[in-house]
Amino acid sequence: MKFIDLKDKDIAELQKMLKEKKSLLFEKRLQLKTMQLTNPSEIKVIRKDIARINTALSAKKD
Repeated sequence: MKFIDLKDKDIAELQKMLKEKKSLLFEKRLQLKTMQLTNPSEIKVIRKDIARINTALSAKKD
């Protein structure tokens, strides 16, 4: 996901995406702890996506 894609979305969509990404991150962390996650770098990608969404949200609120 690129920041350019997020700039075009409205606040409601961004908040929905943020909620989905946070739940996905929770699931991946749970899989990591139970040794079911095959690619641990997925967590890093999801965290960066969450940061991008938060940045887009803060830019929209200003």
